[in-house]
Amino acid sequence: MSPTIEIPSGVEWANGRLYFIDQTRIPLEFIRKEVTTLDIAEEAILSLKVRGAPAIATFASFALVLALREQAGKQLTLNAFLEEGIRVLERLLSTRPTAVNLSHAMRRMRNVFESGTVSSVEQLIDQIQREAEHIESEDKDLCATLGRLGNDLIGHRARIMTHCNTGALATAGIGTAIGAFYTAHRDRKDISVFACETRPLLQGSRLTAWELDRAGIRTTLITDNMAAHIMKEEKIDLVMVGADRIARNGDTANKIGTLGLAILAKHYGIPFYVVAPSTSVDSTLPRGSEIEIEERNPDEVRRFAGAQASPPQIPVRNPAFDVTPSELITAIVTERGIHRAPYSF
Repeated sequence: MSPTIEIPSGVEWANGRLYFIDQTRIPLEFIRKEVTTLDIAEEAILSLKVRGAPAIATFASFALVLALREQAGKQLTLNAFLEEGIRVLERLLSTRPTAVNLSHAMRRMRNVFESGTVSSVEQLIDQIQREAEHIESEDKDLCATLGRLGNDLIGHRARIMTHCNTGALATAGIGTAIGAFYTAHRDRKDISVFACETRPLLQGSRLTAWELDRAGIRTTLITDNMAAHIMKEEKIDLVMVGADRIARNGDTANKIGTLGLAILAKHYGIPFYVVAPSTSVDSTLPRGSEIEIEERNPDEVRRFAGAQASPPQIPVRNPAFDVTPSELITAIVTERGIHRAPYSF
């Protein structure tokens, strides 16, 4: 019998209501909240209460549905309602500029608005909700496939290093890279995972370590600056991470610190794999240098666990992501297969 794994769902749409797990409270508290207004949804994304590129796309899609329902009470004409819907869409789209999954989802919603096939406000809301439900269902299926394909790259007793959080909290399904870990665990491969803490917001220590521990997967937490030493001393077999945006040539934007791991893996001859849905591929960008990198609040670096960790006036750089060039990536796994250079998605 395969091991039983308790997998948390970061975003949930149930009986016409939208819920999320507040990821800023994990691991100390497990709090499920309901979204009742657009302001709540927007703040949840901006504050990283909801995070992970696929999860943000699903969450924003359903938040749009709720916002449209609220606007429906204003008795607007259909044309005025369409204009208001586009305004809400653009507001949601602006919350996280690097993760391309959000822009893909909002583009699908815009296509519904601009289709010219609806004759009433009620019909438009129904179509938007159906599209949001399709986005959620597709992501669940994508994650299951990614888990299976990623698992094909994981050997028995593999020692794996990962960065940030790519699990169920970050998607609508079982996750991307962590989905592969779940699948390997179910196949009784007896894997060991070394999770980088992921400064400055500690998604690795707060979320990944919490998820994998709940699942019964052997996990060791390390600080980001231990990665080189651990790769060498622990004989790491592979590095597996997710992605927020992938350019046509395979250059990949992921949580800050990923590039350093890729360089180290190249030095030690360790395979470096990216696992992400095809919705993370931005076909409009030929190379990673054109990916917009979000710069976040300097106080995320100046402070640590609520305590001042630097002079309050010190200048700070706080890019949320970095770009790993394709030549450092062994393979990119999407639901369409395992891709190797030269990349053709």
